[in-house]
Amino acid sequence: MRWELAAEDPAQVQALAAVLCDLPQLPFNRGNPNANASQRGSAARTLARLLIRRGLTDADSAARFLTPSLAHLHSPERMTGLRCAVDRLDAAIERKDPILIYGDYDVDGTMAVIILKTAIELCGGTADFHVPHRIREGYDMRDDVIERAAAAGIRLIISVDMGIRAFAPAETAHRLGVDLIVTDHHLPGPDGVPKAHAVVNPNQSGCEYPYKQLCGAGVAFKVAQGLMQRRLPEKDQTRLLLSFMKVVAIATIADAVPLTGENRVFASLGLDALRRAVNPGLKALLDAAQISSKRPPNSTEVAFRIAPRINAAGRMDVARDVIELFSVKDPDRARLLAGKLDRLNAERQEEERRILLSIEERIAGDPALCEAYCIVVDGEGWHRGVIGIAATRIVERYHRPAIVISSDGEEAFGSGRSIRPFHLLEAVESSSRLFTRYGGHSHACGFAMPSANVPQLRAELDAFARTRLTAADFDPVLDVEAELDLNEITPALFQMLSLLEPYGTGNHEPAFTARNVRLIAPPKILKDKHIKLKLKAGERESAQQELSATAILTTPRCHPDGAAIRRDEKAEARGGQLRTENRELRPAFDTLGWNMADRLQQSPLLAGDTIDIAFTIGHNDHPDFGGLELTLRDFKSQTRTAEDTKKSLTYANPA
Repeated sequence: MRWELAAEDPAQVQALAAVLCDLPQLPFNRGNPNANASQRGSAARTLARLLIRRGLTDADSAARFLTPSLAHLHSPERMTGLRCAVDRLDAAIERKDPILIYGDYDVDGTMAVIILKTAIELCGGTADFHVPHRIREGYDMRDDVIERAAAAGIRLIISVDMGIRAFAPAETAHRLGVDLIVTDHHLPGPDGVPKAHAVVNPNQSGCEYPYKQLCGAGVAFKVAQGLMQRRLPEKDQTRLLLSFMKVVAIATIADAVPLTGENRVFASLGLDALRRAVNPGLKALLDAAQISSKRPPNSTEVAFRIAPRINAAGRMDVARDVIELFSVKDPDRARLLAGKLDRLNAERQEEERRILLSIEERIAGDPALCEAYCIVVDGEGWHRGVIGIAATRIVERYHRPAIVISSDGEEAFGSGRSIRPFHLLEAVESSSRLFTRYGGHSHACGFAMPSANVPQLRAELDAFARTRLTAADFDPVLDVEAELDLNEITPALFQMLSLLEPYGTGNHEPAFTARNVRLIAPPKILKDKHIKLKLKAGERESAQQELSATAILTTPRCHPDGAAIRRDEKAEARGGQLRTENRELRPAFDTLGWNMADRLQQSPLLAGDTIDIAFTIGHNDHPDFGGLELTLRDFKSQTRTAEDTKKSLTYANPA
């Protein structure tokens, strides 16, 4: 793995750090008994580096990023088509006309349906919804659904998280006298947008809305915001907008859109509001996902515990269950539905393992696939609800774009994911004649095509990728935000870093490097696949200043932060003596490396070794041995001399 550390301007860092120390709205400036002025200053400089890396170089932009609020939301009517959409919804509500919401079956789509349906009903309207069955109907709008709606007397359909390329369904709606409002966030195609009553999409040509990275539920929220501003008293709007934040946050995090701008407001306020969830379905879902109500869930818990259970409905069964879950008032029914989503997620995990095993066997046995710049792999009967996740796993393992295709007789359905330098939708559009339908964005796509076209697609995408990528693009890269000494990792720094949360796309959890870090105890293997290291900062000290092997191994574990030991404290441990020589003892940190046990086979580590590490900073909340701890992202061993090896072996075997 290659570590990339961006260059910085020290003067710019220092200037922003000084500004941060003067911002009264930031919690670390309101008094922190655990941090002295020196620690706060050091932490502020580190935070300044991170903000500058995110393009935030002045006091106003930094303060907005660190303290998101509802006041930071843009006026919804700045989005092209939104006023026209709200006018039509307002008229339908006034006339008591029924409205049909047509939404996608994933987290983004179902949350968008819930947002818009709830807003319409709060404003006095009546709304039903249609969420397509992934297998029987597939993605995007269909003529037959619109025809059935028209026959049932529906005169207004509004799409969420789909429709930006639904040209034929838009024509069908117009022919049948149905007004169609398209709300979407996917990129329009080369032919522009459908001829609908209104198209609401910040990515359409000519739209001057200042934030373009909303997910589908985010766009639906802006419509709901505009509608509620039109029809509800101002005193009710703030409360309702905050209530919607919980659902928008789940969709925003699950859809992996950048957590910047308005998305950061949604995610930050929504995660905090999830702690106070009152909706019976949402509470049941949080319980099923084992999310504690004692603190706000973080973005990782939403992405890996909540979102997969919501997605499982659309992947493995019917997504209507999700909308019922969020609508039901009976706690018993809510628990039943949440339990069903939990079981469907377990089935999804098993199907994912089966498909991945088949794919890995295929790649291992096919030299052409091993050398492909864009991996395209297909299988008969693979579950179409899981191939997108499988594509993600292939990208993670092989570090190159991947398309996974499920063939079903003469039809094939594909889902793709990409790496940072490769625009996947552009690649797919270069072979557009091979598809019956397709869509997506820079790093994800979906399509349907005749099965006979799969070999041609494989050849064309690989050829296209070779014009855009080099072999170096396949090397995994870790973006490192700053280099730290372990002595700089303090509670003050951790408090400042917590202001950057929630983490996600566009605002990744900051990774740091530390050089010449010393392993002061033998590494431990946890559950046969993880590792735990005990690390200390700095170059090797003299024999009088370092802990003896037995002293290290017998240091009580209830004090993981060595800085808590008094400067004048001396410890006797079976003849070993701890001496600080009038210096503060350097802190030692527990460091966890998830799924890194295999690395120890490749690069064995012994106590006493000096390594370079890349890591993130976290906090263990355990009441007995909690404290600051590090999560290892990568490590690089330094050359060990024969004398070092002998001493290290002594550490490993103190007896």
